[in-house]
Amino acid sequence: MAVLISCQQVYTPRVNTLRNNDSTIAGIFWMLMTMFFFITLDAQAKHLTQTYPAIQVTWARFFFHTLLLVIYLRHRFPAAVKSKNTKRQLWRSFLMFITNACFFIGVVSIPLATASTILFLSPIFVTMLAIPMLGEKVGFRRWIGVGFGFVGSIIVVRPDTSGISIGVGFLLLAAIANAVYQIVTRQIRTADPEITSVIYTGLIGSILASLIVPFFWKTPTGVDWLFFAGMGVVGILGHLCLVKAFSVAEASVLAPFSYSSLIWASVYGFVLFNEIPTMNTLLGAAIIIASGLYIFYRERRLVP
Repeated sequence: MAVLISCQQVYTPRVNTLRNNDSTIAGIFWMLMTMFFFITLDAQAKHLTQTYPAIQVTWARFFFHTLLLVIYLRHRFPAAVKSKNTKRQLWRSFLMFITNACFFIGVVSIPLATASTILFLSPIFVTMLAIPMLGEKVGFRRWIGVGFGFVGSIIVVRPDTSGISIGVGFLLLAAIANAVYQIVTRQIRTADPEITSVIYTGLIGSILASLIVPFFWKTPTGVDWLFFAGMGVVGILGHLCLVKAFSVAEASVLAPFSYSSLIWASVYGFVLFNEIPTMNTLLGAAIIIASGLYIFYRERRLVP
């Protein structure tokens, strides 16, 4: 799943060197490619969940992710999997598993652009949860940003007298799980290198999904196996582009471009699923994006 990656999630060590314009442009390019690959993964997942159980699609996303990492690292894999904080890595990986599973269940019945917009709430949930989990103080201005973000979410999900649909409910759970995942990532950002966390994410997700998927398994056709494996390929490519983006440009520059995922989601939704974003989705997305960027701006001002 292509969960919205906020800049808080990336903990690649910052290089204190002067960034020139070429590096900034390169960083923006890599961020755009990151979101393209992640939304491509989402589109593949939505396509597959029309035929196969969501847990089977979740299994494929993690299994092929891990398989490709093992092939890529080969003899370096045993050393890379060693963690200084195994318990927290396990908790973090479980949260990503829940995020993916909930997203894949939700996107079955929800347009891709709308699903991606609901995931934009993750940075807003991070701000709220940082108070009890990290002991952070959230000022009045950031609370205003949170409030506007929820106004945007109400416009997108449009709850009526019958309540929120099951699909939207799962997507909201995915956004909350992703927010907790981001906070746990903050807590371990200095404990292990990036590759260790990426390995744990795929490995634990593979194990958990493998325990459940036999009860729901539906044998794929030859062509669909390519889609299943393709999820692992684009997932790895997305992570590589993400690391590359933050290695050449500052987070404050890249943050707005992570919202380009809505463009990719709208294109895929229209071309593959004949989905056209509603005015409610576009208006709500604009409000959520604006509030998310404002919260990020305030955090950058407050963090030395």
